[in-house]
Parts: sequence; C-alpha cells; structure tokens
Amino acid sequence: MSMNILMAASELAPLVRSGGLADAVAELSGELQKLGNEVSVVLPYYRAIREDKSLKTRKTGVRFSVSVGAGRYPCDIFECKTASGVQVFLVSRDEYFDRSGLYGIDGRDYQDNAARFIFFTKCVVELARRLEPSPSIVHLHSWETSLAPVFVREQGLPFRTVLTPHSLEYQGNFWSYDFGLTNLSGDYFSARGVEYFGSMNCLKGGILYADAVVLPGERFVSAAQTGEHGCGLDPVLREHHHKLYGIPASSGLQGWNPANEAALAAKFSAKNLPARAKNRAPLLEACGLAPGDPRAVYVAFTEATQGAGIDLLLAALDRLFVEDVRLALLGPVKPELTIPLEAARRKYPGQFAHLEKFEEPLARKALAGADIFVLPGAVEPKTIWLKRALSYGAIPVAARCGGLFQTVLDWDQEGGNGFVFSSATADGLLDACRHAARKIADPETREKLQQASLALDFSPAAVARRHVALYEQLTGSHGLTRAA
Repeated sequence: MSMNILMAASELAPLVRSGGLADAVAELSGELQKLGNEVSVVLPYYRAIREDKSLKTRKTGVRFSVSVGAGRYPCDIFECKTASGVQVFLVSRDEYFDRSGLYGIDGRDYQDNAARFIFFTKCVVELARRLEPSPSIVHLHSWETSLAPVFVREQGLPFRTVLTPHSLEYQGNFWSYDFGLTNLSGDYFSARGVEYFGSMNCLKGGILYADAVVLPGERFVSAAQTGEHGCGLDPVLREHHHKLYGIPASSGLQGWNPANEAALAAKFSAKNLPARAKNRAPLLEACGLAPGDPRAVYVAFTEATQGAGIDLLLAALDRLFVEDVRLALLGPVKPELTIPLEAARRKYPGQFAHLEKFEEPLARKALAGADIFVLPGAVEPKTIWLKRALSYGAIPVAARCGGLFQTVLDWDQEGGNGFVFSSATADGLLDACRHAARKIADPETREKLQQASLALDFSPAAVARRHVALYEQLTGSHGLTRAA
C-alpha cells in the first residue's frame, strides 16, 4: 500500500552535508520512494543549496508565517528533486539560513540556533498541514526537528509522527528562556514536557510526544536505556520503552565488501599456501605475525566493543596459544592495559599482535583475513564493525547482551551464524573461541555459518521495508512484529 510520507531534516545528501545524517536521510527517502511511496523531504534553504548551480530549484508560490516568540516570521517554500526522484521542499528565510555554516562557524554554534530550528520545525508542521493529500507519516530526523511531534500533538493534527535521533549525544539543549520561542503553554516546560534539569531539551520533547522512536537496532534500544549509552536521556527512554523500535541501520556498510580485498589476496597466490590462507597472508604480514596456515586467526577491534572485555581476552591468552593460532588486536586500549599487552606481545611473538593505531586499510585486511571476529565485551550499540565482519565472512564469537539476536545467533545444528558466551569470564570467552575454531575446521559447517550471516539483510531496501512496516502499524494498515 502506497503511503504519503513527509520527512524533515537539517541535511540531505547531496544537497547539503556535514556528516552521516545527510546520507542516512537520502538513502532512506530514496528507498522508500522505490517501494512505491510518495516521499517528500523538508530542508532549510541554506546558502550552500542556493548557490549550487547544479540544482534546479523553483519557487512554489507557497508563503506563510509562523510565530517564534513575540515575533511572526514569513517564509517562502521552494522545491527541487533529488536524483532518486524524491521531492524536496526548501524553507527559505535568509535571516536564519543565508549563512556560510549550517550550525555554526569556526567551531562555535550560532547563538540563535534555538530560534533557527524552532522556526524551521514550525514551518515543517505548517507545510504538512497544508499538503494535499495529507501525509500519513511525518518522520523527523535528529534534534533539529524533534519538537515537531510536540507541535503536532499540541495542535491536534492528524499525523502520526516518527522520530529518529541518529545520535543521542546531540539533543538540542538550550537555556530555559529559549522555551518562549516555542509559543507553547507553560505546562510543556515541565518534567512531562521539554524541560530537563532546568533547560529546554528538544530531543527529550520529541521522545515524549512522537508516536514511535527509531534507534539503529535492538542492541541500541537496549543500550540506550542504560546510563553508559543513554547520554543522560536513559530515564526518559526507559519510561517510553514501549515506543522504541530497533531497525538496524545500513549506513556504514557502503564500500565494505570482501571483493575489494580480492586483489590484495591475489598477490599471495604464487605462494605455496592453501586457498583459505591466502586471505590471511596480508593480515599476518601487516601485523608481523608468523606466516603459514594456523588453525585459526582471531581478530578483535577495541572500537567494536568500546574497549570492553579486553582484560578477559588477555587472561585467556596462555591457554588460547597452546594451539597453533594467531590473534590480532586492533585499536587503542585503556592506559592500565598497555603494560600487560606489551608483555603478551613479547611472550607470544608471532602469535599475538596489538596495533594501537586503528586505520581503515588495516581494518580491511583484518576483516578479510579473520577466521573468527572476537567481541569479548558487549558490542558497540550500532554494531557497525560487527556487521562489516559478518559481510566479510568472519565468524563472530560474542558476549551475550541485549539485542544481540539481530546480528548474532548461537550456532546449533538447526542454524545460527556465530558463538555466544554468557559467562563474562576468561573461561567463558576461551571456551567459545575454542569451540568456534573446532567447528569452522569443518568446511561445510563454516560455509553454513557464513551463509547464515550473509542471509541477514542490512541493505538499504531492507531498512526501508522495516520502516514501512512501522508506518503501517502506526496508521493501522498492517501489524509489525516487534522483537522481544
């Protein structure tokens, strides 16, 4: 069933971009359009867009005014289309958007960012109210538009609202006096509204009033409700856990394909190595590990676990290296682990390597050459490195944590793509690593594990389909089975 979807964001590639937000919005809107939906995106009409001669923008003739505090400010609506055919509405007001920077300049935010994006968000809501046919879903991205669900609820508008924060670190936190710019009643500046520790928190307001909040995977849904990863909003997210949906993001996978490393492995083809070892050779050489055909090559990234569990890995080395295996640890560690890691490197030359400088070329070699990708601690919430490892065919050994089931299922005869250990001890990690090495020694089992990983669909099209299922649930079209 085709739906009318209006998105709002502060960036959209290729029109204007400062980071991953622009790419994510472009990817999602384009894929939703391919699925037969009518999709439009609303952006501020920045100077960078206006001066881009390759863009064909035109004035729609739509003009209206919105209140921002004591003033009432007009805007003009322009439009253009992306290469994927998505319609883009541009909110024009030179006072706010005809500037050299998007959010600030010389490393400092513009002092009137609260006014700028409250104005923009109010224009989004007013535009949605005027569109024919009316949008079924208004999907907001990041803090810059996160007050829209508050305005929609306050005005009693018939839209269902979805909020994707993209990053919980950026919350649109402003001093209390800026609340007056919203023109909301004082009741909204409370614990049940946009007030948070005496300030106005735009993202908090969006979480409270949106019909659904999308986070990048169930792992992130679980992690965001903890003090470690919730960026101070974990109490709010726990209270509203019923509206949190984990849809694994596809961002971060573009360009990460094992085929890209084929040429690298080919230069070792003349060496007298088994076919499986040729992918390992570039990694072993880059890390200074002993060449040959060891039983297994283990790889761990500290970035993939945010440094968690490395102490368990170190405690397991004596027993792990009884067998002919290699272990490459990539990425920085806590200062207290520097000396133990250096001691391990000297004790196990040729078997263990720690490279603190984490660079993309080395990471690619590591993913291509790894038999087993070790996650000794809870994985990073967005699981970017884990998903990349799976796409390269590395078999994961992972510590059990909330939401892990979306990326790693424990192996048994009926399926699964990796090995999960529940005991957060060196023994638990060691047993899982040894078990994994024994299982993948059988080529048929290894193939089944790899195929199970490749069957996990993190493609942009799959992400878009999950969003459509959510939209349909919110509008009563169809049901969505949520993960437990």
